[in-house]
Amino acid sequence: MFTTRPEIAGTFGVVASTHWVASQVGMAVLERGGNAFDAAAAAGFTLQMVEPHLNGPLGDCPIILHSAALGTQQVICGQGPAPAGLTVAHVKDHLGLDMMPGTGFLAAPVPGAFDAWARMLQEHGTWRLRDVLAYAIGYARHGAPMVGRVKATVESVRRLFEQEWTTSAAIWLRDGGPQGGGLYSNPTLADTYERVLREAEAPGRTREAEIEAAREAWYGGFVAEAIDRFVRSPAMDTSGERHAGVLTGQDMAKWRAGVEKPLTHEFRGHTVLKCGPWSQGPTMLQTLSLLDGMDLAAMDPVGAEFVHAVTEAMKLAYADREAHYGDPDFTDVPMEALLSAEYVAQRRAMIGREASMEFRPGTPGGRPVRGVDYAAAVARAEEMRAAEGSGEPTVSRLGASGGDTCHVDIIDCWGNFVSATPSAGWLQSSPAIPELGCCLGTRCQMFWLDETLPNGLQPGKRPRTTLSPSMVLKDGAPYMAYGTPGGEQQDQWQPIMLARMLAHGFNIQEAIDLPSFHSEHWVSSFWPRGAKPGKLVLEGRFKAEVADELRARGHKVEMGGDWSEGRLTGARRLPDGQLRAGANPRGMQGYAVGR
Repeated sequence: MFTTRPEIAGTFGVVASTHWVASQVGMAVLERGGNAFDAAAAAGFTLQMVEPHLNGPLGDCPIILHSAALGTQQVICGQGPAPAGLTVAHVKDHLGLDMMPGTGFLAAPVPGAFDAWARMLQEHGTWRLRDVLAYAIGYARHGAPMVGRVKATVESVRRLFEQEWTTSAAIWLRDGGPQGGGLYSNPTLADTYERVLREAEAPGRTREAEIEAAREAWYGGFVAEAIDRFVRSPAMDTSGERHAGVLTGQDMAKWRAGVEKPLTHEFRGHTVLKCGPWSQGPTMLQTLSLLDGMDLAAMDPVGAEFVHAVTEAMKLAYADREAHYGDPDFTDVPMEALLSAEYVAQRRAMIGREASMEFRPGTPGGRPVRGVDYAAAVARAEEMRAAEGSGEPTVSRLGASGGDTCHVDIIDCWGNFVSATPSAGWLQSSPAIPELGCCLGTRCQMFWLDETLPNGLQPGKRPRTTLSPSMVLKDGAPYMAYGTPGGEQQDQWQPIMLARMLAHGFNIQEAIDLPSFHSEHWVSSFWPRGAKPGKLVLEGRFKAEVADELRARGHKVEMGGDWSEGRLTGARRLPDGQLRAGANPRGMQGYAVGR
């Protein structure tokens, strides 16, 4: 079949990411003798410069990796928790809010991205931090190419920057702001990273000791101190009011990125690895388990039956996400019951020929459903649509738009794999911290203001993130690393891609290029936490008769652009040692490289 570019093939190494510069940086590290962990960290820091509207230095980053030396897989949790001062009493009772804002200081968790990259590099990499950061520092100092969407994002928040977030204006509106196709620098960010290196390096220090000193400079030194000072001044957010943050240097100093085992489940002879229920990742495992009892191979991969089956399975999985997922350090998530054969069979029997308009969380192991007010979520979506139209994820009363995410996949010649999904801290999330040249994320917007709920706000608790890297094993050996940006869509586009590969035999690039789809039926994780019953968005390349049949089944079908669904990337290793990779052509940013 025709593909927009080849599935890259090689034996030495492959890199696929959401931006061509980051992909080439990763490949440059491999060519200079670095391993996949060195390359992923260099690419990840570079993404902060080339996709600043999608991630930033003070954002989040979950990572799934396979270490050939250890012969095992790990999750590095770069999702920081809620600060000690962020309580339901403070937000709801003291400030009078009924929902966490989607922008500003109040929703900022402890930023996790830097420590996630640093821990991976420290424990699995071979390069010194200075060499890894050199690429990002060079782009920050001398300018990185800006895609048109960066300019569009800046323009969408120009008024907010000019009137309220003036420290952001100083960075992103100087000289007229970024121009699509032009170069744009962030010298303050370059200074920040160079100061980290100065404080980390000392005669006689080992590579690992330097990285540990850099982690301390970030979380216990000047970076944490700058954050602590700056967030004390109130800033406008999506509530329409100005609020100060509660994140402190002490919150920063007490936290480090954790390491845990991936959650796993079998699908068509392969083992799929995801982050735990502090992410939405298990929804993909639930979706695949529901589909595994159907004859997917007999379905047209771009036909109505396939779209219907996948969509209805996802509705059930995402309903369970809302009812049961949360940080397992704070809530007892019935993950074993959710993936049990008995429960899956019960849930699969609920999928009929007609589209369901109901929100149907289950009761795994007899676990009750609490706190899910679907009618209120539908009303919020209607209110936003009437007031301003819909945005993705959100658009505030002040024109402040939500961001998205990045992704990178790498396999090296030694058999190391990395799948990482950096996000948050995007330029439009909160006012830029002038001493650092970057801004905090707002992942705590995903908490409910009821501490008794699985995803209810509590100090020290991780918000249930949408960030969701993936890895796949075949016969116990690492087979594929893949993922996508997209918020709620991450664990929709990924099972679609994997099902098409394993049930229909498509390669990575073919599966990425095929027209995709997504639903907005369930409660969104993003402010204002709306839901749109039955909404199903098909990419414009689907045949008209497919859309007609889906409408006849009751789906509320909307047609998107011809190339509008998904930003997937992936890399895999075949039994003969060949490495393959592919990347999404949509948006004209993603690229796979290798040899």
